[in-house]
Amino acid sequence: MSEMMSHNAEKVDTTEKPARRAFLKSTGLTAVGAFVGMNIPFKDNLMAMAQGMDVPDIMAGKDGLILLNDRPVNAETPAHLLDDDVTPYEHFFVRNNGLVPDTALDMNAEGWTLTIDGEVETPLELTLEDLKEKFEVITRRLVVECGGNGRAFYTPGASGNQWTTGAVGCADWTGVRLGDVLKAAGVKDSAVYTGHYGNDLHLSGDEEKQAISRGVPIEKAMAEGGMIAWEMNGKPIPAVHGFPLRLLNPGYPGSTSQKYLTRIWVRDQVHDGAKMGGYSYRLPAYPVAPGTEVPEEDMEIMTEMPVKSLITFPQTGTQTPAGEASEVRGHAWAGSGDIASVDLSIDFGQTWIPAKLDPPKNKFAWQRFRADVTLPEAGYYEVWARATDMNGVAQPPVSPGWNPRGYGNNIQHRIALIAT
Repeated sequence: MSEMMSHNAEKVDTTEKPARRAFLKSTGLTAVGAFVGMNIPFKDNLMAMAQGMDVPDIMAGKDGLILLNDRPVNAETPAHLLDDDVTPYEHFFVRNNGLVPDTALDMNAEGWTLTIDGEVETPLELTLEDLKEKFEVITRRLVVECGGNGRAFYTPGASGNQWTTGAVGCADWTGVRLGDVLKAAGVKDSAVYTGHYGNDLHLSGDEEKQAISRGVPIEKAMAEGGMIAWEMNGKPIPAVHGFPLRLLNPGYPGSTSQKYLTRIWVRDQVHDGAKMGGYSYRLPAYPVAPGTEVPEEDMEIMTEMPVKSLITFPQTGTQTPAGEASEVRGHAWAGSGDIASVDLSIDFGQTWIPAKLDPPKNKFAWQRFRADVTLPEAGYYEVWARATDMNGVAQPPVSPGWNPRGYGNNIQHRIALIAT
């Protein structure tokens, strides 16, 4: 399968105030047309209409991403641009549910506070300075992945952004442990779930509506890995990624890592905020045939993400000499936080080549794998990657567990190589 991209003309310092009324530099419809191998009818008219919209340029500095949606802005990263151990800002995917708030566009955190309330002994209202001064500041390398990554590979298709493999990134995040902040508030025995709130605006513009407000079980919130972060890769979190403060709940869908964080409501029941019910981030409670209409009452909240791997080098379609060893490398990760092995195949899964697997920087960071493969003679080959987690669960060769919204697809990644 080919992976196409559209390029920005220039890069800018994303810590500076972006242009407020410029349209996205990425030519998304052109990229999509190339991806599917056909022209998009009326493409020029569609782009003209889009450029006439009042859309801030929140994508300044992004490079090579494929635009899937412009309201809200969503864009994925081609696999070969995710080869870095630490995903840089310019190649980190974008998943928004609402409109980026003015506070983020202006990079203005003056007066920002975070409220911790609900089922706690001591409700807290913390400034950024409070977080930095009252708690241990840490830096962790953590994977963030959209729950719908891989949706495009389900048949029949599922509704939503048609992510292929690029709705994932692994950055260095600086902040404090979520568990430390919750402990300081004194979580009560009655606590069951968290509810997260940000100041991003609902697409309707209605300030009474939440763009998204999800949560996690209290056990997950208190466990290792959870963070409240204000820096990404050593700089203030960029506007499109949640300035000035965001949650990180690694191992769970990225939707639980609330951007523009203003409040954590500790609840005595499962949170019922925006995009917690219906089919949003939910899976059938039992296996269903593809295309099944599943009743809402039979849907369960998606929690731990599945084991995955991604080949990041070489780029799909690359030519390589037949009979000579060539390096293939990439990353593997799992919602459980631990990878046991990665194997590669050049014969459609008939035989497998063990890859060397580096240890993670810390739990919930992705792990580098690499192996030398030799294509025996000239012709077309596919390289497949299969990761296995510490529980012995491996990626399947086909799309697993069809569901109405196309979540959790961890089909083995594959690239094409041409031996010459």
